[in-house]
Amino acid sequence: MTRTRSVRKIALVGASVASVLAIAACGSGNSNSSSSGASSGGANWTQTGPITYVQGKDTSGKVQSWLDIWNKAHPDQKVTLIELSDQADQQRASMIQNAQNKGASGYDVLSVDVVWTAEFAANGVIQPLPTDMKTDGYLPAAVDSATYFNKLYAFPSTSDGALLYYRTDLLKAANISSPPTTWDQLKSDCTKIKAMPGNSKMICYGGQFQKYEGLTCNIAEWINSAGGQFLTPDGKPDVNSTAAMKGVDTLASWFKDGTIDQKELTWTEEPSRTAFESGQLIFLRNWPYVYTLAQTDATSKVKGKFAVAPIPGLTGPGVSTLGGHNMGVSTYAKNLGTVKAFIEWWNNEEQQKAHTIATSNAPTLTSLYTDPQLTKQFPYLTTLYDSIKNAKPRPKAVRYGDVTSAIQDATYSVISGSADATTAFNSLQNTLTTLTQS
Repeated sequence: MTRTRSVRKIALVGASVASVLAIAACGSGNSNSSSSGASSGGANWTQTGPITYVQGKDTSGKVQSWLDIWNKAHPDQKVTLIELSDQADQQRASMIQNAQNKGASGYDVLSVDVVWTAEFAANGVIQPLPTDMKTDGYLPAAVDSATYFNKLYAFPSTSDGALLYYRTDLLKAANISSPPTTWDQLKSDCTKIKAMPGNSKMICYGGQFQKYEGLTCNIAEWINSAGGQFLTPDGKPDVNSTAAMKGVDTLASWFKDGTIDQKELTWTEEPSRTAFESGQLIFLRNWPYVYTLAQTDATSKVKGKFAVAPIPGLTGPGVSTLGGHNMGVSTYAKNLGTVKAFIEWWNNEEQQKAHTIATSNAPTLTSLYTDPQLTKQFPYLTTLYDSIKNAKPRPKAVRYGDVTSAIQDATYSVISGSADATTAFNSLQNTLTTLTQS
């Protein structure tokens, strides 16, 4: 069943967002009334014909081959791939532009980052899915990320959760029997390992702390793993609570005492991955894609010398930020019968398994996390399942761009030493209150 959450509607400001709102308020879909509508109630979900599938750049090189399978079986319902930029912000802008132009770009099925659902739903970029599209058997956290005001606005397609990569050889040499589950244990393990000959210059912990979306993901994990939250269940900011500040203060202290190196202020996913592969890091927080690369890259110095665990927290395993993509449907999409059938086919068990094997993307079907073939090829899947099962999404905000920018500004000012945590996050509380006023 679809898991839902009460989400407070967020006020909108800004020319581009206002334009989308105007479209949503003044129009009800494509001028061809037989093909689409602004909501599932007015949409015709039986009409078939050619459609488009829109996503970021296909770095896997596999998407067209899967579309070829569909197209061969459905010659009168051909799906055409439209590749956008490899940059998430530019993908988002292109999808918003399509809505502003009333579907002029010809976008039908959209690969939507999990954090865009609320923004796109509220602004008429995507429309609710028909109620007979069932999500039983899919990850509850992934389904929740596709839900807005108790309606399914997208279908969970891929998921993601953070993992703690750790050097098994170093832990063994230091007589540490298991990876840390708390922040204090991680620091203690680092102290033991760095005290051993040849390890003194190693960096204890690596993450993604440049001022970009990855920083929002990282600080969310520190706050959530301390028992805090960005927003209360009814959508009110709570970033300066005692629990939230415990996470912020701990992260800031790690930068101050060298547990996290100052050069990590420039790190995104890739620099942190290469630092781990080069042997600079004892522990690394990153996404599952690192696993295969660290085992297969010709230059990797950690092949066969690492494993993964859940990220640590204040008193036990931490809370990952939820990642992944959902498949949404443009408000101006045509041939919605084909759209529906294609989304259901793309996300069935056979297809999701093939996608996982080919790309290492995390599936959204829970059954695949115990599939013998997959767990043999990707031994981290069991740990990843635990990470995703307990993951939390970034704030479900209609003005998400403004919200994440404010979070990044406050966090970066603290970890870079230009502001104290209390001042920065009291200010962030005020900013988010303004952004979330209805």
